[in-house]
Amino acid sequence: MPQPVPSPGPFVILAMPRTGTHYLEELLNEHPNVLSNGELLNAYDRNWPDKDRLLGSNRDLLELAYFGYPNRSDKKVTRVGCAISEPQFHGRPGFFAELARWPGLKVILLIRTNTLESLRSLAQARQTRRWLKFSSDNDAAPSVSLSTACCEAYFKTADDFHDRVTHAFASDHLLVVEYKSLLGDPAACLATMWDFLKVPALRPCDATISQRQEARPLDQTVENFGELQRHFAGGPYARFFDVSDPSDRPSHGQACSSSNDLEEGQCRLSNTVNGE
Repeated sequence: MPQPVPSPGPFVILAMPRTGTHYLEELLNEHPNVLSNGELLNAYDRNWPDKDRLLGSNRDLLELAYFGYPNRSDKKVTRVGCAISEPQFHGRPGFFAELARWPGLKVILLIRTNTLESLRSLAQARQTRRWLKFSSDNDAAPSVSLSTACCEAYFKTADDFHDRVTHAFASDHLLVVEYKSLLGDPAACLATMWDFLKVPALRPCDATISQRQEARPLDQTVENFGELQRHFAGGPYARFFDVSDPSDRPSHGQACSSSNDLEEGQCRLSNTVNGE
């Protein structure tokens, strides 16, 4: 009598907007045993053509994500996941708690060391209505102006979200990945993630097509950067306005870290304005 095939182990990518989740999913999906199916709570995500799924209960959605997911014939999936950004929890107040109770869930928390970079990118994407950049795109992103109130709300939301995640999941089921390290040394990041997900090691094939939308410094792309820098000087978010700080440039240092590192402030970030 044939033995039943075990269900793939579940994982989720949690992040603030504009922190590289699409790029991370492209890298993860290169693995023949890993399948990450985009943003479960995004009504427009092409991985989930049935928008009516969002009418179901939180439990129904998670069962769809981990049992009824769209599969690919070229994969023997042993790990299946999806991505959820912080604003998407706002429309479903009980979803985070349901997610935290899901048995055996592995959590990848993707963070951006300089939260102002994330906010600038979000403002640029809202202005252009372009959420992804591919290798064939040559148009430069526009400069943006950010209000102090918007920045303060975004930074606090990010801190609160990261604290919530690190306190909701056991440390051995939570992996913190830094955006800068993912860009600068994807092979090292992936090696850590393959081990975390308990799948065979695989080197990236450099076939990803999405690109970073903005590589220029903040003081060249935020029109009122000086005003914001003066406003936040001497406070907990002053570091986001240090133009000499290379914190969000591609790095070849530590690729991933534990949840304890995040709590100790080594990866503290900020997050998101309600909306897109």
